[in-house]
Amino acid sequence: MRKNIDIETGLLSKLKLISAFENISVKALMEKAVAYYVSTKETEKLSQLHDEEKLDVGMILLMQEADKGDLVSREEIMDLLK
Repeated sequence: MRKNIDIETGLLSKLKLISAFENISVKALMEKAVAYYVSTKETEKLSQLHDEEKLDVGMILLMQEADKGDLVSREEIMDLLK
């Protein structure tokens, strides 16, 4: 997906300079910076949660990773609960 964004010329110059030092494109540098920012904010938010809330978030993440096409019968679940 291609999106156009407005960046101040001073910031763009700094991005170009850093990208030259890092030997990556400005786009890759911006993607890397945004990914770092998002992961830092996620870590901050998770550290502020209570234990029960952390368990809830963990369960949600596991549910998102689950294969939706993989089905288990009711009998298999009941056998595991015995």
